[in-house]
This record gives sequence, structure tokens and C-alpha cells, in this order.
Amino acid sequence: MPDEQDSLNILENILHMAKTNGADTADAVMLKSVSLEFGVRLGKTEKLERAESHDLGLRVFVGNKQAVVSSTDYTFDALTEMVQRCVAMAKIAPDDACCGIADIDDLATESPDLDINDPIEPNTASLRDIALEAEDAARAVAGVSNSEGADANWSQSQIALATTNGFSSSYSVSNHSFSISVVAGEGTAMERDYNFATAVHANDLPSPSGIGKTAGLRAVKRLNPKKKKTKQMPVIFDPRVSGGLIQHLLAAINGNAIARGTSFLKEEINQKIFPQCVSVVEDPLRKRGLRSKPFDGEGLPTGRKVLVEKGKLNTWIMDLSSARKLGLSSTGNASRGVGAPPLPAATNVWMEPGSKSPHDLIENITEGFYITELIGMGVNGVTGDYSRGASGFWIENGEVTCPVSEMTIAGNLKTMFSNMTPASDLNFRLGVDAPSIRVDAMTVAGA
Repeated sequence: MPDEQDSLNILENILHMAKTNGADTADAVMLKSVSLEFGVRLGKTEKLERAESHDLGLRVFVGNKQAVVSSTDYTFDALTEMVQRCVAMAKIAPDDACCGIADIDDLATESPDLDINDPIEPNTASLRDIALEAEDAARAVAGVSNSEGADANWSQSQIALATTNGFSSSYSVSNHSFSISVVAGEGTAMERDYNFATAVHANDLPSPSGIGKTAGLRAVKRLNPKKKKTKQMPVIFDPRVSGGLIQHLLAAINGNAIARGTSFLKEEINQKIFPQCVSVVEDPLRKRGLRSKPFDGEGLPTGRKVLVEKGKLNTWIMDLSSARKLGLSSTGNASRGVGAPPLPAATNVWMEPGSKSPHDLIENITEGFYITELIGMGVNGVTGDYSRGASGFWIENGEVTCPVSEMTIAGNLKTMFSNMTPASDLNFRLGVDAPSIRVDAMTVAGA
């Protein structure tokens, strides 16, 4: 990975050129990444891919107008043309009273060490060994009949940001991961399932054989699914899918959605939207967090926030533009690429674990649905209406029993949030995480 100071020098030169060409203010971002992927299937190499990219984005402001241009060409002539084009575009862009870079006093002044970059690049042989070990363990499970393959991946990215009001900083992040998907059964009675692991540092990954074995056991356990009749009942979301409920919350409290009035939670700030047992936390400064970062996409400091505290919604998620539209201050949640202005986004979010085990949540359910996989995106962010395909296992008299598939669950997110109980089994795996979650009184549709 190139030296971070070289990236910052390029950005600062571009900002100087932008000012010279007529920009009032500007910011620039550079993203450099390298990735390596090794895939196997049925014990044989199926793919080996390496990718490298470097992208640069410039945003300029002329009065209350802004424009964004990106490039992958770092030659002097190309950058000169990019700057001139961006300034020219900004001059004819529509007015936007809420655009603009941050005030100097609000900029991040420290860059905490978050330990989010593993400096060692794995070789292809080590990635191959990980993928083979995971697949071998999955295929060794009795009942597994085929493999969709196993992949082992590594990536490293460098993010550099500079602004005309003096901010200039960068950081690097790494990611190690592997996944396995296998098939159980034969003919028309086949079922598939998967497992995966991801971490910032390679030495934080679990055993590939353990992950593979779990994938195989999951696939076999899904054999001979049934389809149940439609009725209303409690639903348990497995941790593999429960984080999706947090994603819907984050979308609903996104500053852009609130400013447009297109969120079902637009009137709920400082209101109780969950039971008291529910709290949701964001911490971009979490050590070795999968989405940790020392500053946001506009150079503002990031920090830990309790989004929902004992059921009460405390804040929206805002960048500078959405905050200005709402007459508020940015929450340091700007996220950006090179080709568009920043947008609000949360990082390292989780629902705090509850006091009850998953078994405790299930034991008093006479009839219910334990969900391990969701299909489709039937969620209306304006009304909160929720309807998705689902599969998993039936619950009868407090016990998880037979597999079920081709089911649909439906409800409204407001009602679902108010009838939610988290279990104690929180595990950080994705960057947006939740424990097992029980939601009472959902409509489950089947036969």
C-alpha cells in the first residue's frame, strides 16, 4: 500500500488547484485498495483473484453550489482537467443552502489508534489452506452431498481526506474473511446452508474447520422442511438475521430520510419506541471493529453514541447537510465514496444483549417460528410495513422442532419494535449486530 503522506500531498495539491481555479472551498478524498481472493470447490482450486484500485474524488463549492468529480488518472494533465471541470460544474449547479464543508473548530484534531490495520498480507497458499479446511470440514458432515464452494479473502484499504480549511488525515483498514456453503440431501430434496467469519486481524478469525462443520450441520438440519398454516404467533430471529432489524432502524433514523419526511419514525425523537430492555449503541472507535474509523467523511470526529437508551430514541444519524436541513449539528456520521457528496451512515452498531438466554425466550412459546434465513426486501421505510420470505424451524411447546420453508412473516416495524425482547447471545460478527430477538404477535403465512 502506498505511503499515506503521498496520498495527502496529492490531495492538498488538488485543493490548491481548485482554489486557484475559482472554488471558494473544497474537499478531496482518495481511496486505495488491494484485495486477494482464493476459492475452492470440491477440493479443487476454482478461482484466484487479485484486484487493486485507486480512486480520487474532488468536491468544490462556489457560493451555495457544489459539484463532485472523480478520477482514476493521477497524471498532472488529468488532474488539471478534473479540477477545471469540477469548478465549471459547480458554477452552474443549483443552489443548496445546506451544502459546505465543516467549520474549522468542529474538525477532528486527533486520530486515535483503533488497531484496524493488519500489516501482514497473506500469501495465496495460506488462503487456499483456509478455504480447503473449511470445505473439508463441511463435506465431512454426514448427509452433506455437495459443495457450493469455499472462499478465503483478504483486503486492505487506505482512506485519505483533505479540506481547504486545514483538515488532512488518513488511515488504513484491513479485513480477513472466509465462507463456506454446502448442500445436503439428493434430487429434489436438497437444502443448502452456509457459515462465514470475518475479522480485522487474521489472528482473530475462528477455526476454519469449526466454521465449516457448522455449515454442514446447518444444511443437514434443514432437510425435509415442512410448510405450516397461516396464523399469528411469536417469532425468534436468529443472530444471523436479527441484525437486519437494526438495519431497518438505522434507515429510519437516517438524517436524510428525516429531512425528507420519508421515515416512519420521523416524529419519534426522544420517544419510547422499544421496550425498556432494548438499547442500541454505535461506536466507530471500537478497537479492531469491523467498521471503525477515527474521523468521518467530512473530517469530523467520531465517537460512541447510544442511539436507543432503554427503549427511548435519542438521536438521528446525520452528516453536515442533513443536520443543517434539520437545524441540528452533525453527529459525525458522514460516509462517502469518490463520486458523490457524503451521506449519513452508522458504523459498528449493536443491540445490547438482554438478560435471558435464547432458551428462555423460547421455552414459553406454545407455537412459534425460529427464523434463520430471510428472503426479499419487502420493507416500506415510509410506513414501516414489513413483509419478507423466511425459513427456519418450528417451535412447539418451548422446543425447536422441524425445519420449515417457503414461509412469509409480516407486520409493522413500529409494532415489532415495541414487542421486541433481546437474548443474551450477542456476538460481534458483521459491524451491525444483534443477539437473538423475540418479536411477539407477528403474522406467519404458509400453506
